Amino acid sequence: MKWSDVVKLALKWPEVSEAVSYSEPSLKTRKRLLARHRVVDDSLVLLDVPAEERDHLIEIMPEVFFIEPHYEGHDIILANLANIPNDILERLLERRWRSSASKRALKAFDDAQL
Repeated sequence: MKWSDVVKLALKWPEVSEAVSYSEPSLKTRKRLLARHRVVDDSLVLLDVPAEERDHLIEIMPEVFFIEPHYEGHDIILANLANIPNDILERLLERRWRSSASKRALKAFDDAQL
């Protein structure tokens, strides 16, 4: 997977836009960070991943998920972009999007899925 694939996936949700965070490409929902591309190691910073879930993901998929000391203590996981399965990425991004999007955007998206 490439960053452009992540962007294409996320832009299907209302209120998502491309942005820059810490001088790197990112996606935001209503000015809230959805995900950030760490260009230096071609990984993603994914938010709203509680420590227990993060630890489980790292344990079962160490080729995909990891953490660095800087992010410990936060609900964040890092993912190797080349190795992350599309369905898992979509679930993690959608959960963050749902926590950031407006109620109106959520309703419009969910109604369109029916």
